[in-house]
Amino acid sequence: MDSLADRFNQSHSDVKIVPVYKGNYEQSLAAGIAAYRSGKAPAILQVYEVGTATMMASKAIKPVYEVFKEAGINFDESVFVPTVAGYYTDNKSGHLLSQPFNSSTPVLYYNKDAFKKAGLNPDQPPKTWQELAADTAKLREAGMKCGYASGWQGWIQLENFSAWHGVPFASENNGFGGTSAKLEFNQPLQVKHIALLEAMNKKGDFTYFGRKDESTEKFYNGDCAITTASSGSLADIKHYAKFNYGVGMMPYDADAKNAPQNAIIGGASLWVMNGKDAATYKGVAEFLQYLAQPEIAAEWHQKTGYLPITTRGLRSDQAAGLLR
Repeated sequence: MDSLADRFNQSHSDVKIVPVYKGNYEQSLAAGIAAYRSGKAPAILQVYEVGTATMMASKAIKPVYEVFKEAGINFDESVFVPTVAGYYTDNKSGHLLSQPFNSSTPVLYYNKDAFKKAGLNPDQPPKTWQELAADTAKLREAGMKCGYASGWQGWIQLENFSAWHGVPFASENNGFGGTSAKLEFNQPLQVKHIALLEAMNKKGDFTYFGRKDESTEKFYNGDCAITTASSGSLADIKHYAKFNYGVGMMPYDADAKNAPQNAIIGGASLWVMNGKDAATYKGVAEFLQYLAQPEIAAEWHQKTGYLPITTRGLRSDQAAGLLR
């Protein structure tokens, strides 16, 4: 982000973007809310998908489509991948409330060297949870301290597991239909899945390290042979892993009909905060427009592991063989 901001600043003498790190997603959201209440809000706040409903219901934001309109910039929202844009779109106006930026999906990372040592095919990651359970047992027998670990359990093992298998996570269209939604993940398929993880844990094949992304470090330092985590963790894995690794899809239950289906978006988007002057908003609009340029968006996701958020970037990656 610092590099992107620096390059933008070099080409815009009347605008200066200053990225400020405020910790993890939860910490930055809390810091942003506190700053707004004290009258010192940033012009742009990066908020993870868990905070989307909070931001949508807040009076602290200025919808990005209004920012572009008032700045006199004719911004085409259709440049974004529809499934990504839809998550941040206001149903009433049909326009974006925030701008997609670092969108992610759950994936499976695996240690190819450990697979080979355990007699497993290093080019065939487990596709089902049953295969994963069998593979982790063999990996442990081959000497791996940790066969499997997972980050973001609520997002991956419940929310995305439900979507991946086409079963409800909550009522009211999974919460999109109204604020009276109730959680509904205590159903047979989800219970069966958690029971499998429990059985693996008792055998020592599944290890719990924390609620967030702790398992990624355990993977890239070589302790764990397999982890399910965000695609956005790829940059750290590329940087730190000293072994051959592969990336596969999130597993599905082999006994479930019509699986796999679709995953639920993760990552974050960029929200514009209320209370700024017209000049600031014009600069914000220019920066957001810059980030949505195909070459900038492509560079961002290729270097980080986050998903391509523009349709042009997606097609370009598919044509280049970077995505299937």
